[in-house]
Amino acid sequence: MKLKKLILTILTIIISTYTFAQEDVATAESIMNNAFDKAKVENKNVFVIFHASWCGWCKKMDASMNLTSTNDMFESNYVIEHLVVKESKNNKHLENPGAAEILSENGGDKSGIPYWLIFDSNRTLLADSKMLKDEMTLKGKGSNIGCPGTEAEVEAFNYKLKETSNLSEADLKIIAEEFRKNSSN
Repeated sequence: MKLKKLILTILTIIISTYTFAQEDVATAESIMNNAFDKAKVENKNVFVIFHASWCGWCKKMDASMNLTSTNDMFESNYVIEHLVVKESKNNKHLENPGAAEILSENGGDKSGIPYWLIFDSNRTLLADSKMLKDEMTLKGKGSNIGCPGTEAEVEAFNYKLKETSNLSEADLKIIAEEFRKNSSN
């Protein structure tokens, strides 16, 4: 009888923990609201990256932005947030509720990931991760740059960073050098 109670107690704890963990995923709205509030206080723009746990290019994007040589540049200019979308069936519980709608509203629902957006602190979209072939635009209807790796993608990415930040030419050069490495990885 004691063994049954022990097993039942353990199962209850496991089920409760699993259920509670599922409810802990923040909504996209709350993440975005916090990001915009922080951006206003810190006088920064908001850099939102849509990603998923299975996405190798998403991991490359994060790694490139978090390098010792680049991290301070991004952190000093942007409040950076991630929204989880397009998860596999087994990981749907990781998705931020409402993130897919934000992705769709901003033209990324038919694009691959990572897909990113840059907003000012007043929620105005300044740039997206789309580029038109051989054209520098902040927002477009072209293909998704995602994690830049090719020369054209890196140039377009740097153009968007230059227009939405206080990064110097020297900073942009370092960022470009680091992201170019993604094409060979």
